[in-house]
Amino acid sequence: MTADRADEVRYEIRGSAAWITLNRPEVRNALSRELLTAVGSRLTEAADDPRVRSVVIAAAGPAFCAGADLKRVGAMDDHANLVDFLRAAGALFDRIARHPRPVIAAVHGVAVAGGLELVLACDLVVATADAEFCDGHARYGLFPAGGGAVRLPRRIGANRAKHLLFTADRWSAQRMYEAGLVAEVVAPDRLDDTVTALTERIGRHSPLGITRMKSLVEDGADRPLPEALAAELRECTEYAKSADFAEGLAAFAQRREPTFTGR
Repeated sequence: MTADRADEVRYEIRGSAAWITLNRPEVRNALSRELLTAVGSRLTEAADDPRVRSVVIAAAGPAFCAGADLKRVGAMDDHANLVDFLRAAGALFDRIARHPRPVIAAVHGVAVAGGLELVLACDLVVATADAEFCDGHARYGLFPAGGGAVRLPRRIGANRAKHLLFTADRWSAQRMYEAGLVAEVVAPDRLDDTVTALTERIGRHSPLGITRMKSLVEDGADRPLPEALAAELRECTEYAKSADFAEGLAAFAQRREPTFTGR
């Protein structure tokens, strides 16, 4: 990233959480190749940091993310350039979905098109009451390629997803809560505090156990039930060999709070 773009993604550790903040408020945090690369680097940094037990993706300015920055991506009729960008975006979203730590989207303002696809890749979504979600591709004859047509129905059901995809309507945070995408709706001035409290609760638990749970939830829906249940049993059997498992049992027996190390 060039020097004048070095601050387009902010990164900080707050307690046990890594906060990755999109910082292009002047373009509503639109996605560029540079931004995708910077977020990917920070995801790697968070995965390698033993202090980190959850990751937050937040945004500066009035919007969460308005989708692709078409000025930086290049002309839409440059097919090779467009495909290259879409692959990069899809790869980043897949990395978020498969990150070893829970990833929380802290959403305010609007999450549109690629912004919605970014949200869909996260494990948990906390949104302000005035936030809005929109696929938006259909409005301009475009097409989702970062998971919008695939992850959206898995998160809110096929009927609701088709409504959003076909109409390009905006849905409120409350409606997305009722649909199942948003975990919690909060007042605009409570977003950071609510997300921080959530990361603190997650941070008290075994990172090893949480990582295994996340993997099972992510993969289990695509497997036949007997196969998914067998995978769950295998994961539990392996986890039972860990120091965290032993610490949890000891803490329960001694009626104290456990101290987990991720081993």
